[in-house]
Amino acid sequence: MTPEQLRLLRRAVLDHALAEHRRVHLPLLHVGTPGGAHEVHPVRPDEPDDHALRVDIVAAMRSRAAVAPFVWLTRTGELIDQDVDLAWYAAARQAYAEAGAPLVFVVVNRHGWREPGSGTERHWRRLRRR
Repeated sequence: MTPEQLRLLRRAVLDHALAEHRRVHLPLLHVGTPGGAHEVHPVRPDEPDDHALRVDIVAAMRSRAAVAPFVWLTRTGELIDQDVDLAWYAAARQAYAEAGAPLVFVVVNRHGWREPGSGTERHWRRLRRR
């Protein structure tokens, strides 16, 4: 990843840590630029478990976002692969492949981010504004 991408991913973690104070909350799917314009979709537990529907959601969010270089899923818990991560990662891969666009997909919690495809991750103990 480029230094600019790493800076934006750090921003996604910081924004999540500052905005979400509850210990348990719905996962949120974001498409766009961390710290900038982006679309948000709450991932509800009662949503249909349909891959094609998730692909359509990501594609629609991508088309509405002014610039869509990142897809990130904010959630609680440790940064280990969970079913929700892998389901949305697969949908984002397909939606971006159909659009012919490069994909950067990460899972974000209050302390860091993880890229499910490569296993690349970053963690901070005390993340602060620069």
